[in-house]
Amino acid sequence: MNDLQDILLVAVPSLAVVATGVGLAVRSRRGGGAAPTDAPAAPSTDAPAAATTDAPAAEPASTVETPAPAAGRMVRLRERLARSGSPLGARLLAVLSRDHLSEADWEEIEETLLLADVGAGPSAELVDALRERVRVLGVREPAAVRELLREQLLALVDPTMDRALATEPVMLAGDDEVGVQPAVMLVVGVNGTGKTTTIGKLARLLVAEDRSVLLGAADTFRAAAADQLATWGGRVGVPVVRSDKDGADPASVAFEALQAGREQGVDVVVVDTAGRLQNKAGLMDELGKIGRVLARKAPISEVLLVLDATTGQNGLTQARVFAEVAGVTGIVLTKLDGTAKGGIVVAVQRELGVPVKLVGLGEGPDDLAEFDPEAFVDGLLG
Repeated sequence: MNDLQDILLVAVPSLAVVATGVGLAVRSRRGGGAAPTDAPAAPSTDAPAAATTDAPAAEPASTVETPAPAAGRMVRLRERLARSGSPLGARLLAVLSRDHLSEADWEEIEETLLLADVGAGPSAELVDALRERVRVLGVREPAAVRELLREQLLALVDPTMDRALATEPVMLAGDDEVGVQPAVMLVVGVNGTGKTTTIGKLARLLVAEDRSVLLGAADTFRAAAADQLATWGGRVGVPVVRSDKDGADPASVAFEALQAGREQGVDVVVVDTAGRLQNKAGLMDELGKIGRVLARKAPISEVLLVLDATTGQNGLTQARVFAEVAGVTGIVLTKLDGTAKGGIVVAVQRELGVPVKLVGLGEGPDDLAEFDPEAFVDGLLG
C-alpha cells in the first residue's frame, strides 16, 4: 500500500513541485565544462512547494576552492593521535610492559578497553588473545609488546572489511530505465552529530577524487540545513537542490536531486536527510519513503550513517535505530581525533556488521578521510 500511495502521489501532475528557473551548473570533471540548465520539476507528496537549485557557478571562478588531495588525509589523524599520547594505546602498553602480569593487571587492561568504548565482547576477546600470546611468547621488551598489541588491535578493527565508497555511476538496462545513473548516497544520522557538515566535507572529498557531485537538501525540517549545504557546495562548485519552503516533503526534494543529477550526468548525488530520533515512527516513515522513491529511479549505492565518536554507547543506540530504518552500508565517525573513545570503531562495526568507511579528523573543511585501519591503530599506539 505504501508503494502504491507513493507512486500515485509522485505521479499526480497537479502536485508537482515547480522549479523556479534558477540554473544548475555542474562542473563535470569527466568533461571539464559547465553545463547550465534549469532544475527539473519534482513531485511533492504533501503540499506544493517551489524548489530551487543553488548555482555556485554564478560566482566568479576564482572563488571556487580546490580541496586538499584525498591521499594522505588519514596520515594526519595518525600524527595527531601519536602527538597526543593516546590514552588507550599508552595505558595498554604501560601495563603489558610490566615484569609480572597479575590478574589485577589483566582486569586493568579490560577496564581500559571498556572505557575506550571497545565493547564488552571485543574487550574480552582481546584480553584472552593477549593472555595467550604473552604466556606463549613471554614478551616484555617494549618493541615486542607494541608489535603484539598492534597485531591484536588490528585484528579487532578488521582490515579485511570492504571500506571502498560506491561512487561509480550505475548502468541500468531494465525495462523501465536504461542508461547511466549517478551513484546515489543517502546520508542519515541524528541532528547534532555533524551530519550536514560531514556531507559538505564529503562533497569536497569526492571533488578531490575528480568526481562530479550534486547535493540534495532533504533535511527540510531544519531551516539551516539547506543553507549549510549551499555554503559548502558553493565553495567547491557543487550545486545543491533544495526546496524554498521549510517542512517540504523530503522525498520530493530527494527525487528532484536525482532527476537533476541524471540530466546533468553527474557521478554522485548525495542526499541529506532529517534525523529527529525523538519521533522514531515518523523518522522511519520519512526515510523509508525517501528510499522507496529513489529506488524506483536508481539503486541506492550507499547509506552512510554519521555518528559522533565521543558519544560512546549512546552512539550505538542511534546506530541500531538507523540500521533498522535505512539499511546502513557504512559508518562515518566524526570527532575521531578525540583519542579517548577510539574503541567505538570496533564496537559499531560489531554492532551493525558494516565497516567504518570515513572518519572526521577535526574542524577543518578537508578533515574527512577514508578510514585506514593500520594508520588508525598506529596512531593509537603512538
